[in-house]
Amino acid sequence: MRLAFVTEYDGTNFSGFQKQKNAISVQESIEDALKEVTKKNISINYAGRTDAGVHALSQVFDFETQIERDHKNWVDGINSNLPDSILVKAVTNVADDFHSRFSALDRSYTYVIYNSKTKPLFFDKMVHWDDNLIEFDVIKKQADMFIGSHDFTSFRSSRCSSRNPVKEIKSIEVLKKNNFIFITIKANAFLHNMVRIMTGTLVDIAKGEIKSSIKDILLKMDRASAGKTASAKGLFFLGPNYQSQFNIQSPTLNIMDKFKS
Repeated sequence: MRLAFVTEYDGTNFSGFQKQKNAISVQESIEDALKEVTKKNISINYAGRTDAGVHALSQVFDFETQIERDHKNWVDGINSNLPDSILVKAVTNVADDFHSRFSALDRSYTYVIYNSKTKPLFFDKMVHWDDNLIEFDVIKKQADMFIGSHDFTSFRSSRCSSRNPVKEIKSIEVLKKNNFIFITIKANAFLHNMVRIMTGTLVDIAKGEIKSSIKDILLKMDRASAGKTASAKGLFFLGPNYQSQFNIQSPTLNIMDKFKS
């Protein structure tokens, strides 16, 4: 049988989700916990490869097993062997051909900005702080230019290995609550650092540091024309979206409720 799990984590002290040789990753922590529970070496599939310092509210991972345990025992057993910065929230049985990454229809991220002259003491590891005036209306207007299918060469890192820079932005929502600005992006897939470069460019335009529009930057297909890469700590992976029959509870959460100022 195949099981799929939904997990959240604080990515501050991890090198990213994917296992690495000389650094601590979320994947390694989960697989170590699974070994304690099952006494077997288990390799998991996962929905999104978040980078170092990036957080997740609904990351999905799956694996095949013949071990019979009820769902609560799976969740409790894994959590009892995980660090406090990772929490498994739910588990469900899925079809044998389910794959956390390849079965996903799309994925969503939210980037959180704190725009204030004073530092966000209690949220410093979870937001990108900018003490310069950010024109919120400018961000909203420019963000709409991302919607649709585009070549995102201008918004990929030099280390991006994807063969196809064309991605479809299905929706983008920009909201403000007190000093927090939330940019939520849903796409079929993302390039390396794509959301962080998109956000950094929107902020640079909204502060008047870049005079070009998002539309013009997309057409240039040149990373040098875009803005700075926003810091990793403000980025949250909200999770993937699957067909309903998979019964994976990984919705786009209202992340605004998690932040108060």
